[in-house]
Amino acid sequence: MYQIENSGQVLRRGEKGKRFRLTRPRVSATVLMLGFTSLFTDISAEMVSTILPMYLVLNLGLSPFAFGVIDGLYLGGAAIVRLIAGYMADRSRKHKEIAFAGYAFSAISRIGLLLVGNVWTLLASVVLVDRLGKGIRTAPRDAMISLSTEREKLATAFGVHRAMDTAGAMMGPMIAFLILTLWSDAYDTVFIVSFCFALIGVAVIGLFVQNPNPVPTADAQLSAPPSLGEALNLARGSKFGALLIVGGILSVATMSDGFLYLTLQRRLDFNVGFFPLLYVATALIFMLLAIPMGQLADRVGRGRVFVGGYLVLLSVYGLLLLPWYGAAQVIIYLVLLGVYYAATDGVLMAIGSMLLPEDLRSSGLALLSTVTNVGRLVASILFGLLWSWQGMSVAVGVFIFVLALATIAAARLVMTSGFGATTDGA
Repeated sequence: MYQIENSGQVLRRGEKGKRFRLTRPRVSATVLMLGFTSLFTDISAEMVSTILPMYLVLNLGLSPFAFGVIDGLYLGGAAIVRLIAGYMADRSRKHKEIAFAGYAFSAISRIGLLLVGNVWTLLASVVLVDRLGKGIRTAPRDAMISLSTEREKLATAFGVHRAMDTAGAMMGPMIAFLILTLWSDAYDTVFIVSFCFALIGVAVIGLFVQNPNPVPTADAQLSAPPSLGEALNLARGSKFGALLIVGGILSVATMSDGFLYLTLQRRLDFNVGFFPLLYVATALIFMLLAIPMGQLADRVGRGRVFVGGYLVLLSVYGLLLLPWYGAAQVIIYLVLLGVYYAATDGVLMAIGSMLLPEDLRSSGLALLSTVTNVGRLVASILFGLLWSWQGMSVAVGVFIFVLALATIAAARLVMTSGFGATTDGA
Protein backbone atom coordinates (compact mmCIF):
# COMPACT_ATOMS: atom_id res chain seq x y z
CA MET A 1 0.00 0.00 0.00
CA TYR A 2 1.42 3.40 -1.00
CA GLN A 3 1.68 5.67 2.03
CA ILE A 4 -0.03 9.12 1.94
CA GLU A 5 2.01 11.55 3.96
CA ASN A 6 -0.40 14.41 4.76
CA SER A 7 -3.99 15.57 4.47
CA GLY A 8 -3.17 18.14 1.81
CA GLN A 9 -2.01 15.32 -0.41
CA VAL A 10 -5.33 13.57 0.21
CA LEU A 11 -7.26 16.67 -0.85
CA ARG A 12 -5.16 17.15 -3.96
CA ARG A 13 -5.70 13.53 -4.96
CA GLY A 14 -9.41 13.86 -4.34
CA GLU A 15 -9.60 16.84 -6.68
CA LYS A 16 -7.61 15.05 -9.35
CA GLY A 17 -9.76 11.97 -9.05
CA LYS A 18 -12.91 13.83 -10.16
CA ARG A 19 -11.89 13.68 -13.79
CA PHE A 20 -8.94 12.62 -15.90
CA ARG A 21 -6.94 15.40 -17.48
CA LEU A 22 -3.51 15.50 -19.04
CA THR A 23 -0.75 17.32 -17.20
CA ARG A 24 2.88 17.92 -18.07
CA PRO A 25 4.73 14.76 -16.98
CA ARG A 26 7.59 15.25 -14.52
CA VAL A 27 10.25 12.57 -14.51
CA SER A 28 13.72 12.19 -13.05
CA ALA A 29 16.91 13.07 -14.91
CA THR A 30 17.71 9.35 -15.09
CA VAL A 31 14.49 8.65 -16.97
CA LEU A 32 15.12 11.59 -19.30
CA MET A 33 18.71 10.60 -20.14
CA LEU A 34 17.73 6.98 -20.66
CA GLY A 35 15.08 8.31 -23.00
CA PHE A 36 17.73 10.07 -25.07
CA THR A 37 19.87 6.93 -25.05
CA SER A 38 16.95 4.90 -26.35
CA LEU A 39 16.07 7.59 -28.90
CA PHE A 40 19.45 7.43 -30.63
CA THR A 41 19.68 3.66 -30.26
CA ASP A 42 16.25 3.17 -31.78
CA ILE A 43 17.12 5.41 -34.71
CA SER A 44 19.97 2.99 -35.34
CA ALA A 45 17.96 -0.19 -34.71
CA GLU A 46 14.89 0.79 -36.73
CA MET A 47 16.96 1.88 -39.70
CA VAL A 48 18.01 -1.76 -39.92
CA SER A 49 14.87 -3.58 -38.79
CA THR A 50 12.54 -1.70 -41.13
CA ILE A 51 14.48 -2.64 -44.24
CA LEU A 52 15.00 -6.30 -43.26
CA PRO A 53 11.60 -7.57 -44.50
CA MET A 54 11.95 -6.14 -47.99
CA TYR A 55 15.70 -6.86 -48.05
CA LEU A 56 15.24 -10.53 -47.17
CA VAL A 57 11.90 -11.36 -48.78
CA LEU A 58 11.68 -8.96 -51.70
CA ASN A 59 15.38 -8.63 -52.62
CA LEU A 60 16.91 -11.94 -51.56
CA GLY A 61 13.73 -13.92 -52.28
CA LEU A 62 13.53 -15.74 -48.95
CA SER A 63 10.44 -17.80 -48.17
CA PRO A 64 8.03 -16.55 -45.47
CA PHE A 65 9.28 -19.36 -43.23
CA ALA A 66 12.93 -18.27 -43.55
CA PHE A 67 11.93 -14.69 -42.83
CA GLY A 68 9.91 -15.91 -39.87
CA VAL A 69 13.01 -17.56 -38.40
CA ILE A 70 15.11 -14.38 -38.74
CA ASP A 71 12.26 -12.16 -37.57
CA GLY A 72 11.75 -14.47 -34.61
CA LEU A 73 15.42 -14.14 -33.72
CA TYR A 74 15.06 -10.37 -33.89
CA LEU A 75 12.02 -10.39 -31.61
CA GLY A 76 12.85 -13.14 -29.16
CA GLY A 77 16.56 -13.82 -29.31
CA ALA A 78 18.93 -13.81 -26.33
CA ALA A 79 16.35 -14.92 -23.76
CA ILE A 80 18.91 -16.59 -21.49
CA VAL A 81 21.28 -13.61 -21.72
CA ARG A 82 18.45 -11.29 -20.65
CA LEU A 83 17.81 -13.33 -17.52
CA ILE A 84 21.50 -13.51 -16.62
CA ALA A 85 22.00 -9.78 -17.19
CA GLY A 86 18.94 -8.92 -15.12
CA TYR A 87 20.11 -11.04 -12.20
CA MET A 88 23.68 -9.70 -12.40
CA ALA A 89 22.36 -6.12 -12.35
CA ASP A 90 20.41 -6.88 -9.16
CA ARG A 91 23.31 -8.78 -7.63
CA SER A 92 25.95 -6.13 -8.35
CA ARG A 93 23.58 -3.15 -8.20
CA LYS A 94 25.43 -1.78 -11.22
CA HIS A 95 22.45 -1.36 -13.51
CA LYS A 96 24.07 1.39 -15.55
CA GLU A 97 27.28 -0.51 -16.28
CA ILE A 98 25.45 -3.63 -17.48
CA ALA A 99 23.01 -1.60 -19.58
CA PHE A 100 25.99 0.28 -21.08
CA ALA A 101 27.58 -3.02 -22.10
CA GLY A 102 24.37 -4.05 -23.86
CA TYR A 103 24.15 -0.81 -25.82
CA ALA A 104 27.81 -1.09 -26.82
CA PHE A 105 27.33 -4.69 -27.95
CA SER A 106 24.46 -3.72 -30.25
CA ALA A 107 26.45 -0.83 -31.69
CA ILE A 108 29.37 -3.10 -32.54
CA SER A 109 27.01 -5.51 -34.30
CA ARG A 110 26.25 -2.83 -36.90
CA ILE A 111 29.76 -3.32 -38.24
CA GLY A 112 28.91 -6.96 -38.92
CA LEU A 113 26.08 -5.88 -41.23
CA LEU A 114 28.70 -4.31 -43.48
CA LEU A 115 30.72 -7.52 -43.68
CA VAL A 116 28.21 -10.34 -44.27
CA GLY A 117 26.91 -9.18 -47.67
CA ASN A 118 23.90 -11.05 -49.03
CA VAL A 119 24.43 -14.32 -47.15
CA TRP A 120 21.20 -14.58 -45.18
CA THR A 121 22.52 -17.16 -42.71
CA LEU A 122 25.35 -14.82 -41.71
CA LEU A 123 22.89 -11.96 -41.56
CA ALA A 124 20.78 -14.01 -39.15
CA SER A 125 23.87 -14.44 -36.96
CA VAL A 126 24.48 -10.68 -36.92
CA VAL A 127 20.84 -10.11 -35.99
CA LEU A 128 21.28 -12.53 -33.10
CA VAL A 129 24.37 -10.61 -31.91
CA ASP A 130 22.35 -7.40 -31.93
CA ARG A 131 19.60 -9.12 -29.93
CA LEU A 132 22.21 -10.24 -27.39
CA GLY A 133 22.96 -6.58 -26.79
CA LYS A 134 19.28 -5.78 -26.41
CA GLY A 135 18.89 -8.72 -24.06
CA ILE A 136 21.68 -7.42 -21.86
CA ARG A 137 20.48 -3.83 -21.64
CA THR A 138 16.68 -3.94 -21.48
CA ALA A 139 16.01 -5.16 -17.92
CA PRO A 140 18.69 -3.01 -16.19
CA ARG A 141 17.44 0.03 -18.13
CA ASP A 142 13.81 -0.56 -17.15
CA ALA A 143 14.88 -1.23 -13.57
CA MET A 144 16.65 2.15 -13.50
CA ILE A 145 13.45 3.81 -14.73
CA SER A 146 11.32 2.17 -12.05
CA LEU A 147 13.85 2.70 -9.24
CA SER A 148 14.02 6.41 -10.09
CA THR A 149 10.23 6.91 -10.04
CA GLU A 150 7.50 7.10 -7.40
CA ARG A 151 5.15 4.12 -7.43
CA GLU A 152 2.12 6.20 -8.34
CA LYS A 153 3.80 7.57 -11.49
CA LEU A 154 5.35 4.40 -12.89
CA ALA A 155 3.19 4.13 -16.02
CA THR A 156 3.76 7.83 -16.74
CA ALA A 157 7.55 7.45 -16.42
CA PHE A 158 7.56 4.44 -18.72
CA GLY A 159 5.30 6.38 -21.07
CA VAL A 160 7.81 9.25 -21.25
CA HIS A 161 10.64 6.82 -21.94
CA ARG A 162 8.63 4.93 -24.56
CA ALA A 163 7.65 8.19 -26.24
CA MET A 164 11.30 9.19 -26.62
CA ASP A 165 12.24 5.65 -27.60
CA THR A 166 9.51 5.69 -30.24
CA ALA A 167 10.59 9.07 -31.54
CA GLY A 168 13.80 7.29 -32.52
CA ALA A 169 11.78 4.42 -33.96
CA MET A 170 9.97 6.98 -36.11
CA MET A 171 13.08 8.82 -37.29
CA GLY A 172 15.04 5.67 -38.11
CA PRO A 173 12.73 4.45 -40.90
CA MET A 174 12.50 8.00 -42.30
CA ILE A 175 16.28 8.20 -42.57
CA ALA A 176 16.40 4.74 -44.17
CA PHE A 177 13.67 5.80 -46.59
CA LEU A 178 15.57 8.95 -47.60
CA ILE A 179 18.81 7.02 -48.12
CA LEU A 180 17.16 4.35 -50.26
CA THR A 181 15.26 7.00 -52.21
CA LEU A 182 18.39 8.99 -53.00
CA TRP A 183 20.59 5.97 -53.63
CA SER A 184 18.88 2.82 -54.85
CA ASP A 185 19.94 -0.38 -53.02
CA ALA A 186 22.33 1.62 -50.79
CA TYR A 187 22.03 -0.82 -47.91
CA ASP A 188 25.67 -0.34 -46.88
CA THR A 189 25.02 3.37 -46.40
CA VAL A 190 22.04 2.57 -44.18
CA PHE A 191 24.23 0.30 -42.04
CA ILE A 192 27.01 2.92 -41.68
CA VAL A 193 24.63 5.70 -40.64
CA SER A 194 22.94 3.27 -38.25
CA PHE A 195 26.29 2.56 -36.59
CA CYS A 196 26.93 6.29 -36.04
CA PHE A 197 23.60 6.80 -34.27
CA ALA A 198 24.25 3.75 -32.10
CA LEU A 199 27.54 5.28 -30.95
CA ILE A 200 25.75 8.46 -29.88
CA GLY A 201 23.35 6.41 -27.77
CA VAL A 202 26.27 4.64 -26.09
CA ALA A 203 27.91 8.00 -25.35
CA VAL A 204 24.77 9.40 -23.70
CA ILE A 205 24.35 6.56 -21.21
CA GLY A 206 28.08 6.48 -20.53
CA LEU A 207 28.41 10.20 -19.82
CA PHE A 208 25.07 11.36 -18.44
CA VAL A 209 23.31 8.45 -16.71
CA GLN A 210 24.00 7.53 -13.09
CA ASN A 211 22.93 4.48 -11.11
CA PRO A 212 19.72 5.56 -9.35
CA ASN A 213 19.07 5.80 -5.65
CA PRO A 214 15.79 3.89 -5.26
CA VAL A 215 12.73 5.90 -4.26
CA PRO A 216 12.03 4.95 -0.61
CA THR A 217 9.15 2.53 -0.10
CA ALA A 218 7.82 0.63 2.89
CA ASP A 219 8.88 -2.74 1.51
CA ALA A 220 12.39 -1.83 0.39
CA GLN A 221 14.89 -4.46 1.44
CA LEU A 222 18.33 -3.64 0.12
CA SER A 223 20.47 -4.89 2.99
CA ALA A 224 21.97 -7.81 1.10
CA PRO A 225 22.33 -8.80 -2.57
CA PRO A 226 19.58 -11.18 -3.71
CA SER A 227 20.35 -14.86 -4.15
CA LEU A 228 19.84 -16.81 -7.36
CA GLY A 229 17.13 -18.83 -5.66
CA GLU A 230 15.18 -15.68 -4.84
CA ALA A 231 15.38 -14.58 -8.47
CA LEU A 232 14.22 -17.96 -9.76
CA ASN A 233 11.31 -18.00 -7.31
CA LEU A 234 9.81 -14.79 -8.74
CA ALA A 235 7.57 -16.75 -11.10
CA ARG A 236 5.98 -18.54 -8.14
CA GLY A 237 4.51 -15.36 -6.70
CA SER A 238 0.75 -15.33 -7.19
CA LYS A 239 0.39 -11.90 -8.78
CA PHE A 240 3.66 -11.75 -10.69
CA GLY A 241 3.19 -15.35 -11.83
CA ALA A 242 -0.24 -14.38 -13.17
CA LEU A 243 1.33 -11.46 -15.02
CA LEU A 244 3.84 -13.82 -16.66
CA ILE A 245 0.97 -16.01 -17.84
CA VAL A 246 -0.89 -13.00 -19.23
CA GLY A 247 2.17 -11.70 -21.08
CA GLY A 248 3.06 -15.14 -22.41
CA ILE A 249 -0.31 -16.14 -23.84
CA LEU A 250 -0.83 -12.75 -25.48
CA SER A 251 2.63 -12.66 -27.06
CA VAL A 252 2.23 -16.14 -28.60
CA ALA A 253 -0.94 -14.87 -30.28
CA THR A 254 0.66 -11.69 -31.65
CA MET A 255 2.18 -11.61 -35.14
CA SER A 256 5.20 -9.39 -35.74
CA ASP A 257 5.04 -5.98 -37.38
CA GLY A 258 7.14 -7.32 -40.24
CA PHE A 259 4.44 -9.80 -41.19
CA LEU A 260 1.71 -7.21 -40.69
CA TYR A 261 3.38 -4.80 -43.06
CA LEU A 262 4.25 -7.50 -45.57
CA THR A 263 0.56 -8.41 -45.60
CA LEU A 264 -0.33 -4.80 -46.37
CA GLN A 265 2.27 -4.61 -49.13
CA ARG A 266 1.04 -7.83 -50.75
CA ARG A 267 -2.60 -6.73 -50.67
CA LEU A 268 -2.03 -3.16 -51.88
CA ASP A 269 1.03 -3.83 -54.07
CA PHE A 270 2.59 -0.44 -53.34
CA ASN A 271 6.19 0.54 -54.16
CA VAL A 272 8.55 -1.25 -51.78
CA GLY A 273 10.48 1.99 -51.30
CA PHE A 274 7.58 3.20 -49.15
CA PHE A 275 7.80 0.14 -46.88
CA PRO A 276 9.75 1.89 -44.07
CA LEU A 277 7.08 4.59 -43.90
CA LEU A 278 4.63 2.07 -42.44
CA TYR A 279 6.88 1.88 -39.38
CA VAL A 280 7.07 5.69 -39.28
CA ALA A 281 3.29 6.10 -39.17
CA THR A 282 2.88 3.53 -36.41
CA ALA A 283 5.75 5.02 -34.40
CA LEU A 284 4.27 8.52 -34.73
CA ILE A 285 0.97 7.44 -33.17
CA PHE A 286 2.81 5.47 -30.47
CA MET A 287 4.98 8.48 -29.65
CA LEU A 288 2.01 10.85 -29.42
CA LEU A 289 -0.06 8.53 -27.22
CA ALA A 290 2.56 6.86 -24.99
CA ILE A 291 2.51 9.56 -22.30
CA PRO A 292 -1.30 10.10 -22.27
CA MET A 293 -1.84 6.33 -22.11
CA GLY A 294 0.63 6.08 -19.23
CA GLN A 295 -1.16 8.84 -17.34
CA LEU A 296 -4.52 7.21 -18.06
CA ALA A 297 -3.22 3.85 -16.82
CA ASP A 298 -1.94 5.42 -13.59
CA ARG A 299 -5.36 6.98 -13.08
CA VAL A 300 -7.96 4.39 -14.12
CA GLY A 301 -6.02 1.13 -13.82
CA ARG A 302 -3.04 -0.32 -15.63
CA GLY A 303 -4.59 -3.76 -16.13
CA ARG A 304 -7.67 -2.28 -17.79
CA VAL A 305 -5.66 -0.17 -20.22
CA PHE A 306 -3.39 -3.13 -21.01
CA VAL A 307 -6.24 -5.49 -21.90
CA GLY A 308 -7.96 -2.69 -23.83
CA GLY A 309 -4.85 -2.41 -26.00
CA TYR A 310 -5.20 -6.03 -27.08
CA LEU A 311 -8.86 -5.47 -27.95
CA VAL A 312 -7.63 -2.75 -30.29
CA LEU A 313 -5.10 -5.20 -31.78
CA LEU A 314 -7.93 -7.64 -32.49
CA SER A 315 -9.62 -4.97 -34.59
CA VAL A 316 -6.33 -4.43 -36.45
CA TYR A 317 -6.18 -8.11 -37.37
CA GLY A 318 -9.79 -8.02 -38.50
CA LEU A 319 -9.00 -5.20 -40.93
CA LEU A 320 -6.46 -7.44 -42.65
CA LEU A 321 -9.26 -9.73 -43.86
CA LEU A 322 -11.69 -7.02 -45.02
CA PRO A 323 -11.86 -5.77 -48.62
CA TRP A 324 -9.48 -2.89 -49.25
CA TYR A 325 -10.90 0.50 -50.20
CA GLY A 326 -7.77 2.58 -50.41
CA ALA A 327 -5.42 4.75 -48.38
CA ALA A 328 -8.00 5.73 -45.73
CA GLN A 329 -8.26 2.15 -44.51
CA VAL A 330 -4.47 1.88 -44.26
CA ILE A 331 -4.38 5.05 -42.16
CA ILE A 332 -7.01 3.64 -39.79
CA TYR A 333 -5.03 0.41 -39.57
CA LEU A 334 -1.76 2.17 -38.66
CA VAL A 335 -3.45 4.48 -36.13
CA LEU A 336 -5.03 1.52 -34.32
CA LEU A 337 -1.68 -0.30 -34.28
CA GLY A 338 -0.06 2.74 -32.67
CA VAL A 339 -2.83 2.88 -30.06
CA TYR A 340 -2.20 -0.79 -29.24
CA TYR A 341 1.49 -0.19 -28.59
CA ALA A 342 0.85 2.90 -26.47
CA ALA A 343 -1.63 0.99 -24.31
CA THR A 344 0.54 -2.10 -23.73
CA ASP A 345 4.29 -1.62 -24.02
CA GLY A 346 5.22 0.67 -21.14
CA VAL A 347 2.09 -0.23 -19.16
CA LEU A 348 3.18 -3.88 -18.92
CA MET A 349 6.54 -2.86 -17.46
CA ALA A 350 4.81 -0.53 -15.01
CA ILE A 351 2.59 -3.38 -13.80
CA GLY A 352 5.62 -5.64 -13.42
CA SER A 353 7.51 -2.96 -11.48
CA MET A 354 4.64 -2.64 -9.01
CA LEU A 355 4.71 -6.36 -8.28
CA LEU A 356 8.47 -6.74 -7.76
CA PRO A 357 10.68 -5.89 -4.77
CA GLU A 358 13.40 -3.33 -5.42
CA ASP A 359 16.28 -5.75 -4.94
CA LEU A 360 14.87 -8.06 -7.64
CA ARG A 361 13.44 -5.44 -9.98
CA SER A 362 15.86 -6.07 -12.83
CA SER A 363 15.61 -9.86 -12.56
CA GLY A 364 11.82 -9.78 -12.57
CA LEU A 365 11.56 -7.40 -15.52
CA ALA A 366 14.08 -9.56 -17.37
CA LEU A 367 11.90 -12.61 -16.74
CA LEU A 368 8.81 -10.75 -17.95
CA SER A 369 10.58 -9.50 -21.08
CA THR A 370 11.94 -12.99 -21.76
CA VAL A 371 8.51 -14.61 -21.55
CA THR A 372 6.96 -12.09 -23.92
CA ASN A 373 9.84 -12.11 -26.40
CA VAL A 374 10.07 -15.90 -26.53
CA GLY A 375 6.32 -15.89 -27.14
CA ARG A 376 6.82 -13.49 -30.04
CA LEU A 377 9.58 -15.69 -31.45
CA VAL A 378 7.20 -18.68 -31.41
CA ALA A 379 4.42 -16.57 -32.92
CA SER A 380 6.63 -15.33 -35.75
CA ILE A 381 7.77 -18.82 -36.71
CA LEU A 382 4.22 -20.21 -36.50
CA PHE A 383 2.82 -17.41 -38.63
CA GLY A 384 5.53 -18.00 -41.24
CA LEU A 385 4.70 -21.71 -41.31
CA LEU A 386 0.97 -21.05 -41.66
CA TRP A 387 1.54 -18.53 -44.44
CA SER A 388 3.84 -20.90 -46.36
CA TRP A 389 1.46 -23.85 -45.85
CA GLN A 390 -2.05 -22.39 -46.23
CA GLY A 391 -1.59 -18.81 -47.37
CA MET A 392 -1.77 -15.36 -45.82
CA SER A 393 -5.53 -15.19 -45.17
CA VAL A 394 -5.62 -18.50 -43.31
CA ALA A 395 -2.64 -17.47 -41.17
CA VAL A 396 -4.31 -14.18 -40.24
CA GLY A 397 -7.60 -15.93 -39.46
CA VAL A 398 -5.93 -18.43 -37.14
CA PHE A 399 -4.15 -15.65 -35.25
CA ILE A 400 -7.41 -13.69 -34.87
CA PHE A 401 -9.03 -16.71 -33.26
CA VAL A 402 -6.10 -17.43 -30.94
CA LEU A 403 -5.69 -13.76 -29.94
CA ALA A 404 -9.40 -13.52 -29.11
CA LEU A 405 -9.11 -16.50 -26.76
CA ALA A 406 -5.88 -15.14 -25.26
CA THR A 407 -7.44 -11.70 -24.64
CA ILE A 408 -10.45 -13.26 -22.87
CA ALA A 409 -8.11 -15.32 -20.70
CA ALA A 410 -5.97 -12.26 -19.95
CA ALA A 411 -9.03 -10.21 -18.97
CA ARG A 412 -10.13 -12.93 -16.54
CA LEU A 413 -6.67 -13.09 -14.98
CA VAL A 414 -6.56 -9.32 -14.63
CA MET A 415 -9.92 -9.33 -12.83
CA THR A 416 -9.12 -12.26 -10.54
CA SER A 417 -5.53 -11.22 -9.74
CA GLY A 418 -6.29 -7.52 -9.40
CA PHE A 419 -2.80 -6.44 -10.40
CA GLY A 420 -2.09 -3.01 -11.77
CA ALA A 421 -5.58 -1.64 -11.06
CA THR A 422 -4.34 1.53 -9.33
CA THR A 423 -1.39 2.58 -7.23
CA ASP A 424 -2.78 0.49 -4.47
CA GLY A 425 -3.66 -2.41 -6.65
CA ALA A 426 -0.29 -3.98 -6.92
